[in-house]
Amino acid sequence: KICVIGDEKHLDQAKTLGLDCRRVDDLKKLNKNKKLVKKLAKSYDAFIASESLIKQIPRLLGPGLNKAGKFPTSLSHQEAMSDRVETVKRTIKFQMKKLEEISDD
Repeated sequence: KICVIGDEKHLDQAKTLGLDCRRVDDLKKLNKNKKLVKKLAKSYDAFIASESLIKQIPRLLGPGLNKAGKFPTSLSHQEAMSDRVETVKRTIKFQMKKLEEISDD
């Protein structure tokens, strides 16, 4: 399940493709509330955001999405949203755990 965080043009495209979408005002309502941001992160597999809004997201939501490993992928106006959605669906993100090396000295 993918959520689009975008400007008017991207929101219209998202609705046409049947994707969930949020505007900046919706994010402002979360007011960096950790529980609400976590809930938002859990309810979607991935996020796509308009290029113009990417820089604002950490300011609006705090580090919640980043901690969940779901920081949005950027989307430009020149790019077809359907192509980006397919790319995101096919991408598998995994995080390596930091392992401490144990030496047998």
